Amino acid sequence: MAIAYSGFFKNYLSPQRVVAINKNFLDHKTNNQIKRMSTIRLGDEAPNFTAQSTEGEINFHEWLSDGWGILFSHPADYTPVCTTELGTVAKYKAEFDKRNVKVVALSVDGLDSHKGWINDINETQNTTVNFPIIADEDKKVANLYDMIHPNADNNLTVRSVYVIGSDKKIKLIITYPASTGRNFDELLRVIDSLQLTAYHKVATPANWNNGDECVIVPAVSNEEIPALFPKGHKEVKPYLRLTPQPNVD
Repeated sequence: MAIAYSGFFKNYLSPQRVVAINKNFLDHKTNNQIKRMSTIRLGDEAPNFTAQSTEGEINFHEWLSDGWGILFSHPADYTPVCTTELGTVAKYKAEFDKRNVKVVALSVDGLDSHKGWINDINETQNTTVNFPIIADEDKKVANLYDMIHPNADNNLTVRSVYVIGSDKKIKLIITYPASTGRNFDELLRVIDSLQLTAYHKVATPANWNNGDECVIVPAVSNEEIPALFPKGHKEVKPYLRLTPQPNVD
């Protein structure tokens, strides 16, 4: 695409100058496209990458296989909040395994730093780190997933969380500031909701927890309800219909 000039500019700009302006415009457009490419939205395919981790080289899509995944970043090794977070994830691994979810952490620190810090996590959090931590020293993955927010910090990753479904699509994005540790009970709750709603025609209402009533999605007609929801339903309003959670006996 080139810039269209009025007769005035065509008459007073040399052909070389027009070419130069068009080139600058295209360069600017290309840079903006690159910036937009690093913005990940719900429903996008999770960008694939290959990176070194504390458990060896990871090709992200191959590592996920046909399961779900969580990719989360922390600002830096040997920091207090991050130490508690990674210790908590280690303790919750059995819960993630139940849901067929693999977890991988990331920061811009190197492998040696990660490996040394793991000893501190194990000691102070009374656990054993049982998931990989990516060493993203060149910030390739951090930039790919838009984990560095310059107005927060130019060099360190924020506390980003990406939940990826078995179809490799982004299902959830949460970003926390460096000062606030994540609530992994909430993350498990959201994964329960995402997996439930991926396979049943329901949504989950405010403060829903696994086992609670669900909302029947508006696309389901009243005539379809008996076959889809044999446990029955309650109509509060025509647009608000509740049913027992369909995947719980």
